Amino acid sequence: MSELSPATGHEPLPPVASASHSRYVQRIRRRYETERAWFADQHPGVPLAAPLQALIEHLLAGGRPLASALRVARQLVLERLATLDVEAHAALADVTAAMTQLAEVTLDRALTAAQAEFDERHGAPIGPQGRRVDLWVVGMGKLGGRELNVSSDIDLIYVYEEDGTTAGVDDGRGGLSGQISIHEYFSHVVKRLYALIGDTTEDGFVFRVDLALRPNGNSGPAVVSLSMLEEYFLTQGREWERFAWLKSRVVAPVEAMPGGSRREASLALRDVVIPFVFRRYLDYGVFEALRQLHRKIRDEATRRAAGRPERANDVKLSRGGIREIEFTVQLLQVVRGGQFPEIRTRSTLKALKRLAARGLIPADTAQRLANCYVLLRRIEHRIQYLDDQQTHLLPTQPVDLAWIAASLGLDETPELLGQRSDDCDTGACQLMAALCQVREFVATEFDALLHDGRAPGQGPCRGGGCGGPPRPVDSEEFLAHLPPAIGSHVHQFVQQPKVAMLSDAAKLRLAKLIGRATQIALSEPTGEDGVTLGEAAVLRFVDWLNPLLRRDSYLSMLAERPEVLRRLLRLLGLARWPMRYLMQHPGVIDELADPRLLDGRFERATFIRELSERHEAWQRTGQADEEALLDTLRRAHHAEVFRTLVRDVEGLITVEQVADDLSALADATLEMALRWAWSHLQLRPGKMASWCVGRAPHFAVIAYGKLGGKELGYGSDLDLVFVYDDTQDDDPTDGGGPDAPSPIDAYMAFARKLVNWLTLRTSTGELFDIDTALRPNGSSGLLVSSFHAYDDYQRQRGSNTAWTWEHQALTRARWCAGEPALAARFEDTRNAVLSTVRDVPALRDEVVAMREKLRAAHACPPEEFDLKHSPGGMIDVEFTVQFLVLAHSHRTPELLGNLGNIALLQIAEDAGLLPPGVGRAAGDAYRTLRRLQHRARLNEAPTRLELVAGRSDMAPLRDAVLQLWQHVFGLTRH
Repeated sequence: MSELSPATGHEPLPPVASASHSRYVQRIRRRYETERAWFADQHPGVPLAAPLQALIEHLLAGGRPLASALRVARQLVLERLATLDVEAHAALADVTAAMTQLAEVTLDRALTAAQAEFDERHGAPIGPQGRRVDLWVVGMGKLGGRELNVSSDIDLIYVYEEDGTTAGVDDGRGGLSGQISIHEYFSHVVKRLYALIGDTTEDGFVFRVDLALRPNGNSGPAVVSLSMLEEYFLTQGREWERFAWLKSRVVAPVEAMPGGSRREASLALRDVVIPFVFRRYLDYGVFEALRQLHRKIRDEATRRAAGRPERANDVKLSRGGIREIEFTVQLLQVVRGGQFPEIRTRSTLKALKRLAARGLIPADTAQRLANCYVLLRRIEHRIQYLDDQQTHLLPTQPVDLAWIAASLGLDETPELLGQRSDDCDTGACQLMAALCQVREFVATEFDALLHDGRAPGQGPCRGGGCGGPPRPVDSEEFLAHLPPAIGSHVHQFVQQPKVAMLSDAAKLRLAKLIGRATQIALSEPTGEDGVTLGEAAVLRFVDWLNPLLRRDSYLSMLAERPEVLRRLLRLLGLARWPMRYLMQHPGVIDELADPRLLDGRFERATFIRELSERHEAWQRTGQADEEALLDTLRRAHHAEVFRTLVRDVEGLITVEQVADDLSALADATLEMALRWAWSHLQLRPGKMASWCVGRAPHFAVIAYGKLGGKELGYGSDLDLVFVYDDTQDDDPTDGGGPDAPSPIDAYMAFARKLVNWLTLRTSTGELFDIDTALRPNGSSGLLVSSFHAYDDYQRQRGSNTAWTWEHQALTRARWCAGEPALAARFEDTRNAVLSTVRDVPALRDEVVAMREKLRAAHACPPEEFDLKHSPGGMIDVEFTVQFLVLAHSHRTPELLGNLGNIALLQIAEDAGLLPPGVGRAAGDAYRTLRRLQHRARLNEAPTRLELVAGRSDMAPLRDAVLQLWQHVFGLTRH
């Protein structure tokens, strides 16, 4: 996020104030002028790690002890930053980076010195494995987020690897003395570390140190072992602590930080913290925890401001301040970060960008919040520059306020914040106007996010909550206030033992949800016609609640997000099948909270990019194991199916578009499964893995059936054939020597793994049912074929060749995932096979015989019409098109395209293979039959219709298809 005005988005003009207004800057320049001059001459610009190290070495070389050198270095850095910020308009990111690196460098120096001191007394701390045990200084808050203030304290937690004892020191008599426990050792170290960093001396201090965030707070030990921390998280860790630990990271020693020699050991701390902060499910239960924490902070700010109006202008803790922006970001991260690791970041500004990219916050809102955050942080820094005080309160002196405004450019360019000079003619006035504007926007956004889930506005008393105290869902009073049909249904619902076993709080929440759902469904119109959803939506909602009684997070989300409940009820009211899908995959309900839900269509490139970013995020956190990736793939697929389902039920896309989007989604899911499964095949021990390492798989997936024809429906299985390029991996000496597996063995293992990835049912559900019966030789053939063998089989070379029905299936086959080079080779094979000159009468007989065999397997009484299988149904159209392609594409190559039945019928008619109007009429009938079938399945209605007077609309459709069949095959169908 760029540092722009929150109102206009323009770069502020250079400030006209001087840093010398700061009393603190004046003191530093008077006291340390010699050192300041050296620092400015040798290391101008933003003082980052290397200049900081050089400055400390220079001060040490001048005779200062370490404690003094660290303190003087800090004074000089703050003076430099005040000058760069106020007079040269340094970016906020530069200022906070310099302060953060100052903390890291000084903590590393102090830790090294403290450990050296106690090593001399007690020996090195040695663990059970006989190696030195590390102490990690964990930075929390703004230090952890690399956003440190210029006069901030630092929140630290000290964690060591494991227990043991120190090595002791030579006592001069051949023995050892001074041995103590590792816990005692590190307790001494951190006390000395505090003295070096936090004590106030004649040179001031380096940083104020706050240890209150450690386990058990101020009553807990100053330093804890990793196992103690893990135990604390499991048994005592509170919800608000998850927000604190979100920003945690090791800030010393430098060897334990990224790129350091001891980094690998410190990753154990990460592996303990991440599961505590981020849960593997959508975690709406944290709303109430943050709500309570925020309420305490606001109450405390109000208490401190009572009778002292100047304390109301706290840019951090007051309403609409910095803390509310941070809470907004952290809440969204904690709720969703378990499933979407790509939004995990400690930086507030980076998090806003990632949340916007994921659609969890509108992009314009994220940008405005970022601009507000930058302005508030810049004001905060100017407050602290004045006297180097850890305060966030605006000064009360008009001259100081005017200086802050001038340093921000507000008095010269008031239009930057949407204010006119005739409204405010002083810098102080401009500053207060800017603050009011920013804080009102921040507070409004925060309150909208952290509302208490209050019920919709007042309406008829139909929700079981008309005055009086809240009532549990199984109380007679609650049931009596519901409409009779709903009350009766809820009465049956609450008779279940699992409802009786719920806590009182859960019963109250269920009553609240059902009551709110009833009020919405019966009182709120769903469109311009004023029609409400009605009781059916509530009945389905209650049924949907049934399997979720033990899944608190989803019920919490509905309680927190009334707009999600409204969308859910509308969806349940429009069709039956969505309820079944939501029961199978309740996690997708979160998609109803996405404002982009009803916009656009499925985009393959976006889906693959987001999954790739998620995979990279899992890898960064060391969590890219198979379980995480399997669940990631399933959640992403379920979410996209649900988005398509909602657009479908809302009537925003056609049946054909539904099929296109579901087919494209299946293609993309197959592609990602192929990539990830191959990478994990490489990780397996043994020769198979060594053969795979460093190779890209020369492997492709061929789609047949509904996926091949891009006519996939909800819950359709996938007809797949796997092939590999046998011209690529035939060197037995490459990748493992003569004992390495053959390509066919490797690709057989890969295909089995891929099928397992696609079909395995995990805690998040399953992806697809896979049918591989269309591979060469069917179920008796190999699961994967070399492309050469597949080509020979289809072209009928040799004694083992494809049947006519397999060539019929080939008309709807296509490459859908894997190596692109095999896509072109497959198209060559397909076109050559389909355009072969055939004995047309014999072909006709075979196709008709196959059709009759299929019809017999799905016999339908004459008084009923099966939309798919009856004479005049969809199968007749599909078989006719397949015959036309096989019989005539050698003379009409336009038929070779895998364009769908409707388009191919039009091509056949235009080519004179069908009488005028016959192909188009049959195509229109096929389209209508598909829509009828689709709608019936959405409503869980039968696809066999009674042929009674009320169904006379079916006759034209059936007759159009039968006319097509009769013309092509010369047979009358009954």
